Amino acid sequence: MLHSKSASPASILSSITNMASKHSLLFRVLLIAALMQFRTFVVIGEPQVPCYFLFGDSLVDSGNNNRFVKAEKANYPPYGIDFPQGVTGRFTNGRTTPDIIGQLLSFRDFTPPYATVTNEEIIRGVNYASAGAGIRNETGMNVGERIIFDQQLLNHEAIVSRISALQNNKTFTNEYIQKCIYLVNIGSDDYVNNYLMPNNYPTSNIFTPDQYAAVLIQRYSQQLTTLYNLGARKVVLFGLGPIGCTPAAIAKYGTNGKPCVESLNNLVKLFNDRLKPLVDDLNNGLSNANFTFINFSGIAAPLNAVPNVACCRIAGPEGLCIPNSNPCLVRALRAWYDGFHPSESANIILAKRSYNALFPTDAYPYDISHLARL
Repeated sequence: MLHSKSASPASILSSITNMASKHSLLFRVLLIAALMQFRTFVVIGEPQVPCYFLFGDSLVDSGNNNRFVKAEKANYPPYGIDFPQGVTGRFTNGRTTPDIIGQLLSFRDFTPPYATVTNEEIIRGVNYASAGAGIRNETGMNVGERIIFDQQLLNHEAIVSRISALQNNKTFTNEYIQKCIYLVNIGSDDYVNNYLMPNNYPTSNIFTPDQYAAVLIQRYSQQLTTLYNLGARKVVLFGLGPIGCTPAAIAKYGTNGKPCVESLNNLVKLFNDRLKPLVDDLNNGLSNANFTFINFSGIAAPLNAVPNVACCRIAGPEGLCIPNSNPCLVRALRAWYDGFHPSESANIILAKRSYNALFPTDAYPYDISHLARL
């Protein structure tokens, strides 16, 4: 159960009201998100599931890449400017979508990154995500060090072994981890830092867009089966977001007068359209499996009507914030914080509709609140 304490948003109302006439319908949606951003969640009661494990890329990473010398990292200002603990390695101004989902599940603390997690913390969950990681092992080599998805699964296997050793009861551990929620958000880099870089990777010369989506899904299915074999039964699969609507993509490719780069969104749609059948296959083929799909692109669609401009100043093809630069003042009304990553306001909308679906198309076969009750 969530209650909230409100910090007054009066100081920003005059600024954001001026935008109402230009984006009236969308303005009302984002205004709600803006006001929510000035509210501090206070978790009351026990978590709805015993633990919460996170896998993925920079949309989920909370600091695992900080220790790497050459890697995509967000361990500097202006990242974390609105996060309670400040700069942590999260690629946004405040909380990520998984952070907010964790709060909605009534977890008091944010899920700690694998790089720094302690034995006392692992019982509640671990964040294995790493910026630049993809479904394919070579994905992201151009950006440097990263923890590929296969390695994230190996790290989870090690954590499960540590939990079992701490509990000194393998049967209890197996039953315990089957009650947890596992969130996976990965695949964007398989396009941005692989297929869309023909000078660095051969995949676009080997596979047609449809073939590439099929190859990704085939590998993803194998990896998710591995996760199942490690005890996961309640698994949330996020679809890919609208990469053609990111400020970095728009700056690089142009839009021909449209809001987004439609060719890029059509690419990831080929992948997303295969996720529902994948969920059905996993649920039908694996005993007691409860995989569910979250329609990231569909939920994010209303945000695309807002000018797709980064809140922070960005430099280079990586689309990351310039260190120690000043971000925009009214962050609550920006959908994107840097060239690729959503702002906390956008993450609030994504998280709340993932947890409690607003439309039947938001989640399949059920939203996260339903999954937690299974």
